[in-house]
Amino acid sequence: MLKLLSLKSALAVLALGLASTLALAQQAPTTVRIRGQIEAVDGPVLTIKTREGSDVKVRMTDNVAVFGVVKTSLVEIKEGSYIGVTGTPQPDGTQKAIAVHIFPENQRGAAEGFRPWDLRPNSTMTNATVAQTVKGTDGQNILVKYKDGEKKVVVSPDTPIVTFVAGDKSEVKPGTQIIIFGATKKDDMLEANRVNVGRDGVTPPM
Repeated sequence: MLKLLSLKSALAVLALGLASTLALAQQAPTTVRIRGQIEAVDGPVLTIKTREGSDVKVRMTDNVAVFGVVKTSLVEIKEGSYIGVTGTPQPDGTQKAIAVHIFPENQRGAAEGFRPWDLRPNSTMTNATVAQTVKGTDGQNILVKYKDGEKKVVVSPDTPIVTFVAGDKSEVKPGTQIIIFGATKKDDMLEANRVNVGRDGVTPPM
């Protein structure tokens, strides 16, 4: 009888744990990456024409952070810089940079690591610290290191290089090219607490 009660108790605990896991999975927010052009602004709600051609509405949170995406140059990538490399893997194991963004110091460590990316088929994203930079025959050869590994990156002279600067809501206006890294589904609309806007005609290249 005691063994039967113990078994029932164990099964009850297991069922409760499974229910909690399922509930957490259902509650976990799904994030969406959005690239495109702002078509309209209605208070905190943006209508965006995405790069895929669809219209989406995104509500900015009250405390939304706005960052400008501005053009910079290869010489600004130095040893110790914390950068994001949008790349494609090459047969020799290196990453060919499609675009590079330099993080400001207060964003060091953001989303560190190597992962698939959705800019184009087979693209990747590496957020890491520059350990070495050497001029090569095809451009700049950069070694970046993150907590679980390292990547060798080739940055050609025509690779777009940008950085983030603090912005404000006045920059969030129709005609501006933007990228939102993590809009969250909330109620009947997507919601964003950070919007990155291209300045001076820049289209965020990442």
